[in-house]
Amino acid sequence: MQNPIISEFGYVVLAIIAALAVLGLILFGISFIRQNKPNFEKLSTYESGEEPVGDAVIQFNARYYIIALVFLLFEVEVIFIFPWATVFGQTQLNVASNGSWYWFATSEMLIFIGILALGLAYVWVKGHLDWAVLDKNIKEDFQDELDEYKSINEKYA
Repeated sequence: MQNPIISEFGYVVLAIIAALAVLGLILFGISFIRQNKPNFEKLSTYESGEEPVGDAVIQFNARYYIIALVFLLFEVEVIFIFPWATVFGQTQLNVASNGSWYWFATSEMLIFIGILALGLAYVWVKGHLDWAVLDKNIKEDFQDELDEYKSINEKYA
């Protein structure tokens, strides 16, 4: 017999509250144990073993975003095939539909994959899948940054 005061969901809520309480107690207790000695080096920005040089806001080629979005689009669309595959194999749906379920499900998935193929063909024809080839004169555009980077490397070498 269930406890009329606490439902099964109540036990889950109590477990979450207990976990948060233990976490808070651990974090509060650890603040007394750990050392807290900030200095200039600990508070400085550190990335890849070097101090960052220049502005953090730079422009990326839009092709990076387009290729990432196309990849995500097709990954999400592929996820929709798995539920279809599990429903497709259910024999009771085929029996209930007098044998037309398999044809309906197959045609539905062929239309879905056809739309995906049409989207892929569109992106391919537009040239969004072609990787950007850098211009040979790229060094002239970024010569100041390259010189500064070279001087930093020589300084610490």
